Amino acid sequence: MAVKYEEEEKPEVQLTSMMDCIFLMLIFFLVSSQLKKIEKEIPLELPESNVARDVKATPDLVTVSVDSKGDLYVNSKPVGPAGLRSALQAAVAEKPDRRIRIAGDIFAPFRSIVQVLDTCQQERLTVVGIHTADGLKK
Repeated sequence: MAVKYEEEEKPEVQLTSMMDCIFLMLIFFLVSSQLKKIEKEIPLELPESNVARDVKATPDLVTVSVDSKGDLYVNSKPVGPAGLRSALQAAVAEKPDRRIRIAGDIFAPFRSIVQVLDTCQQERLTVVGIHTADGLKK
């Protein structure tokens, strides 16, 4: 009687679990890279300061930009002088102690900057900073 031997299967590398891990990491990095709020560039020429210190932009930072014509933007979205208060109220609705950064063009009308400061004061927003360019030549 002849004994039949079954043909042994060739060993294979199981890549399924490794591919699952790679795809999960890919999805994680795609999602986490989108969490950073991308601020559209508004063409501003910021005034220079020799004593300014660097402050890191945080996700809860609200940026009010004033361009050279006096147009107002809150987080890169255009708002008029009438819409500034409601835009600031909406921006700080969840977190009342948010930081406000005013980025005013060097040629912006000063009345627009004062208007932003007055609106911040009326809304009891006390942590307000002015964004400037670094005037120190390194």
